[in-house]
Amino acid sequence: MTRITVITGAASGIGLATSALLVERGHRVIGVDLHDADVNVDLSTAEGREQMVTRVSELSGGRIDAIIANAGLATPTATTVAVNYFGAVATLTGLRPLLAGSEAPRAVATVSMASLFPPDDGLLDALLAGDEVAAMKRGAELEAAGGDAANLIYGTTKRAVSRWIRRNAATAEWAGAGIPLNAVAPGVVETPMTAAYTGSEEAREAILQMVPMPLGGIFQPRDVGYLLAWLTSEENAHLCGQVIFIDGGSDVVIRGDSTW
Repeated sequence: MTRITVITGAASGIGLATSALLVERGHRVIGVDLHDADVNVDLSTAEGREQMVTRVSELSGGRIDAIIANAGLATPTATTVAVNYFGAVATLTGLRPLLAGSEAPRAVATVSMASLFPPDDGLLDALLAGDEVAAMKRGAELEAAGGDAANLIYGTTKRAVSRWIRRNAATAEWAGAGIPLNAVAPGVVETPMTAAYTGSEEAREAILQMVPMPLGGIFQPRDVGYLLAWLTSEENAHLCGQVIFIDGGSDVVIRGDSTW
């Protein structure tokens, strides 16, 4: 059966690879991105998020089968706060009503193994409170500080999305409505977003010191696409609130035998 999947960040990297995979399998994808997509909007803004919901509703006829909230930035800037957390949450909550007509509705977000790194507590608290004004203010402070402080932004936003998934997956709006809500947490994937870390042998060696990936090392976006395709398929009927680390083993190396 042909399914309709909305993918944000569809113009490059994991989003593009997943879109191609689903189309190859005979499904329809509605891509969302800043450019080169079916819906061209800026998810760092409230206006862009509202436009996304309107345009997806129009293009889909008011019914979709799956959401992949994949759009994200890895820059040490406040804009990363807006896109990675508030853009992702708005995608999931804004498009959720369109899943109501699906016989097998599914939703998944792309987070990161960077969610394992220590966060900035002030930013994390503002994100989990849903306070975009406070979160953007703290993000701007971290950006201005630069260096290690600014580098906390990315991992903190991904930790916040992971926790949002855990807090909401078992609620009436998601599990109660028959919608499995989960997340994937990739390690270092070779995409335009990670070019600074994968563009040379020296850079690759350096990032693998920080993010150990004993199983296969740095990998391609299509590998994440296979997992996203399954999570949004009819076969995934009971996975609920899980953050699945597809990271070549970095979670295992960093956390050892801890399952939490």
